[in-house]
Amino acid sequence: MRRATLAVMLASVVAAPVSAQQAASGTNASALSASPFGPVEAGDPATVKMPQLTFTSDGTEAGDFDKYYAFHRADTDYATAYVDIAECDGYARGLQSGIGYMQTPYPYAGTMAGALGGAIGGMMAAAIFGSGEKRRLRRVNMRTCMNFKGYDRYGLPKGLWEEFNFEEGLSGVTEARRRGYLQVQALVASSGTLQGKALGL
Repeated sequence: MRRATLAVMLASVVAAPVSAQQAASGTNASALSASPFGPVEAGDPATVKMPQLTFTSDGTEAGDFDKYYAFHRADTDYATAYVDIAECDGYARGLQSGIGYMQTPYPYAGTMAGALGGAIGGMMAAAIFGSGEKRRLRRVNMRTCMNFKGYDRYGLPKGLWEEFNFEEGLSGVTEARRRGYLQVQALVASSGTLQGKALGL
């Protein structure tokens, strides 16, 4: 059921051409969105600081480029980039890993101690595996959605990436912090200078 829900979410991205830049032709792009999440307000790009994007490669950071990266699309204004990123974030947030508690037969099954141990074991499994899987699903959805919208993906070292990105496992970020991160990501996506080659999906 959860996989079916995720498939429907991604299908809705592909089924409806959602080039916010096209939709906003001649209008205020910061208040438009073709997404089911409603209109968004990008804010003033003059108040958003461009993060550090240049780095000296040590030859090892590329191994983590599937996790740490930024998007960019040429000839895209900040407001349009924010609308696009906010929409993709809407699809990617709130995902569930699908890992839950499963009863396993053992000598203390059906006892109070067994129930307590099972509950602790379930929480540990969710903390260890569920959080990582949720972060992975978020990356997959963001990459799929932004790739469909025509944005290229460029790798970044983890330290630079952490300055304007967040990971969402079992806990999330506040709406204010999320908006701030998305604004910086939109600035990078529209006017940032990223190193290296485009990585594709």
